[in-house]
Amino acid sequence: MQYVVAGVIGYLLGSVPVSAIVARRHGVDLYTTGDGNPGAWNALEQLGGRRAVPAFAGDGLKGLLAGLAGWALGGFWGAWAGVAGAMAGHALPVFAGFRGGKSVMAFVGGAIALSPPAALLAAIACVVVTGATSFAWGARAAVFGFPVFQLAFDPVEQVIATGWLMAFIGLLFAIDWVRSRRSGRASGASDAARTR
Repeated sequence: MQYVVAGVIGYLLGSVPVSAIVARRHGVDLYTTGDGNPGAWNALEQLGGRRAVPAFAGDGLKGLLAGLAGWALGGFWGAWAGVAGAMAGHALPVFAGFRGGKSVMAFVGGAIALSPPAALLAAIACVVVTGATSFAWGARAAVFGFPVFQLAFDPVEQVIATGWLMAFIGLLFAIDWVRSRRSGRASGASDAARTR
């Protein structure tokens, strides 16, 4: 029961559209600009680095708070349920018409709760790779490096559980890719029809 409660708390926290709220304060509607994704990365592209910081922090905080609440309710697996709930809430937010983002920052914040030492190493990797290349590559190094670092600190079943969270993100990216391909084909077909 405590895992269910943790998941529900996480879902409600994840459903708060923080990035969309931050962008709206600057007169930007993330749902209609950029890639239409109401997440931190679209906020970064539309607002610039300094103004997007609250979006990144807020989306990450959702996962962190959900994970901490889950720890209090049921240890690691309660934390995992809370983070999973936050990611689901970010992807399908009840407070924003079920139009959400890809849950990457909710995962990042949740990772801090799930394995603080691995999260610290991932953050260091992010800084190093960002300094050598770009923030986009630094962020990838941190996210994909997290379960590798986690192997040094946590039981393998917990690392596998992290893999399931990352698979959920992969599924969201795949769905988005399919939608963009379909909309591209539809728009191409309508353009062709207009030229006949």
